[in-house]
Amino acid sequence: MIEVKNLSRRFTQGSGRKARSVQAVDGVSFTAADGRITGLLGPNGAGKTTTLRMVAALLPPDSGQIHVDGLDVIAQPGQALARMGVLSDARGLYPRLTARENIVYYGRLHGMTSAAANSRVDILARMLDMGPLLERRTEGFSQGERMKTALARALIHDPPNIILDEPTNGLDVLATRALRDSLRRLRDDAGKCIVFSSHIMQEVERLCDEVVVVAQGRTVAQGSVPELLARTAQTDFEETFVQLAFGTAAATGAAS
Repeated sequence: MIEVKNLSRRFTQGSGRKARSVQAVDGVSFTAADGRITGLLGPNGAGKTTTLRMVAALLPPDSGQIHVDGLDVIAQPGQALARMGVLSDARGLYPRLTARENIVYYGRLHGMTSAAANSRVDILARMLDMGPLLERRTEGFSQGERMKTALARALIHDPPNIILDEPTNGLDVLATRALRDSLRRLRDDAGKCIVFSSHIMQEVERLCDEVVVVAQGRTVAQGSVPELLARTAQTDFEETFVQLAFGTAAATGAAS
């Protein structure tokens, strides 16, 4: 389980007289339960990526609390990270290594033996349908193949919590469907707590058990898709999102 309370983060952009302070995250709060897929839905620049980087201990927050399975991420980052698999994007693969070598290397960084890591790779290859990729160098991989390898790398130590930042960016239709199927299996078969960010409403509507709507660095709503539809008296989730993120007037204008 991941619990985020009143998370805030400010950045300084530019330098000298042109420097200005930007509030990227301004009091985001949400809870992501085990055995459920929770989506952070918001427009570009809403603070989704910054929020997930703080949850993953990649950025320190200015204020707020983050707990992963009861562990304080700020005070105990190493222990918390051991319980998380983080996929920020499909980059960062070593192109001269095979997919297997990339994944095993990451497992070794988590303290796994070579034998245990290789055994785990075989399990993940079956789960993610990536067996034919394992012994190929990642140089020249398609975006979908890179994403599968990066996801397997994030899962090598079998973490109970998975964090993905806009994982379908750059994927074609078949690769996106394969990723969705993989996430559903991780939720249903392994009971993982999965959190991912997206600005694609259809993706969130199809996949998520719980949706957290973020706008201008703040949490503006949380609930299931049916709950959010009922809250806004809408039947179309796009209209619900626009109303929650931008206000009733914006939703009315978009509809007209």
